[in-house]
Amino acid sequence: MNAPRPLTLHVNHADHTVCVAPDTPLLYVLRNDLACNGPKYGCGLGQCGACTVLVDGTVARSCVLPVKAVLGHDVTTLEGLGTPAHPDPVQQAFIDEQAAQCGYCLNGMIMTAKALLAENPDPSEAEIREALRFNLCRCGTHVEIVRAVQRAAVLQREGAQGAQS
Repeated sequence: MNAPRPLTLHVNHADHTVCVAPDTPLLYVLRNDLACNGPKYGCGLGQCGACTVLVDGTVARSCVLPVKAVLGHDVTTLEGLGTPAHPDPVQQAFIDEQAAQCGYCLNGMIMTAKALLAENPDPSEAEIREALRFNLCRCGTHVEIVRAVQRAAVLQREGAQGAQS
């Protein structure tokens, strides 16, 4: 039975109780119940990347992930990375490099870049392109996006060095 019931999710550093069917796609809960509008509905098949979130730091497609699969896990959306006053280094790098046109793919690009840099703080251009290959951008801002990820790597290293001082 897939009747709605109270479920507690840990999203963006806080617990949230929602009353939904356990098989409900996580994307619907994020957008409709928690007002997290970073993840977008794109293809609905988990193939375009617009709905990307991090689950325990790993890239996940929220449009095909049932909410029951994230119970007991940490979910991070674009809103959970930083704030307008204090953006995450990846967000700041995308701003600095003007790495968006329409912005629809931006959520997936930023979240995937965040996961990449957590695993590999100094990726090559080829590694960046490989990590982003499943995020579709129809506007053609790929050059700016790659530069933004390269800049984010530098910003994160500088931030880590500053924190150690």
